[in-house]
Amino acid sequence: MDGEELTEQETALYDRQIRVWGPDAQRRLSKSHILVSGLSGTVAEFCKNIVLAGVGSLTLIDDRPVTQEAIAVNFLIPPDENAFLGKSLAEVCRDSLKDFNPMVPVSVEKGDLSSFSGDFYDKFNVVVVSCSSLAAKKLVNEKCRKLSKRVAFYIVDCRDSCGEIFVDLQNYTYSKKKLEGTTECQLQYPSFEEAIAVPWNSLPRRMTKLYFAMRVIEKFEEAEVHNPGQISMEDLPKVLKLRKEVCDAQSINESLIPDSLLERLIEGRREFPPVCAIVGGILGQEVIKAISGKGDPLKNFFFFDAMDGKGIIEDVSNPNKGS
Repeated sequence: MDGEELTEQETALYDRQIRVWGPDAQRRLSKSHILVSGLSGTVAEFCKNIVLAGVGSLTLIDDRPVTQEAIAVNFLIPPDENAFLGKSLAEVCRDSLKDFNPMVPVSVEKGDLSSFSGDFYDKFNVVVVSCSSLAAKKLVNEKCRKLSKRVAFYIVDCRDSCGEIFVDLQNYTYSKKKLEGTTECQLQYPSFEEAIAVPWNSLPRRMTKLYFAMRVIEKFEEAEVHNPGQISMEDLPKVLKLRKEVCDAQSINESLIPDSLLERLIEGRREFPPVCAIVGGILGQEVIKAISGKGDPLKNFFFFDAMDGKGIIEDVSNPNKGS
């Protein structure tokens, strides 16, 4: 893949970014294939960014119909109802993304994310999952890890004014510039299932509360067989009951997951567009880093809360695995 040169058209179109990260990084981008499942507002921002950056191809999966809620947060959906009537969310977003950069092929795959075989994922260099159940996240991550090549895997989720990104680059080697020159660095990532299985009482005391709150919401949706984001304030008593059960099982104090934070995550089911732009932008940067092999990658969770305007990186790895 690295041996193929950029075409004259690619060199001219991506001239400005080639000056920033070099021709090698652009060449890797131009030969990379990205799979995205779940066209949330945050994912729409991400797709726009990587299409403009000039990836080799983008494949979208989301069979859901367009809803008023989706229109409010996803700028790829045209305001004219005739433009999306009878089309899936993925098909509508594909049509809009083609206008951003005609040189990047954008296609749609139909079907449930969990039903695809490992061979299907082998066609891609990066897999991004959103709007998926806890079981689907674990399953797809595991399928990617079983492939003979390394596939970068990401989960992104935004609820109201909060956002979360999970990263699994498996065994990852990258270049880092230092005063004495460029050095090669290596990181070992746990899978999503391994990361969320790390005992909470072994995590740092200053761990962001958003990490714990997101896990409670995730567990609740799985237990109640809710689609991701299909939760309301009527569910709050059950969520608080689950929080107590989880905290007791993990031997931690319930105060680590404030009522007010859970209420925000439940009440604000709809994404907040400014948060979509920030989290989608961060995800785009991380994917470009992973493809190019340049710059310190995120390990392995990123959290953003618009209430305090802070972005926080947390490394949640099993210490017994030497990560």
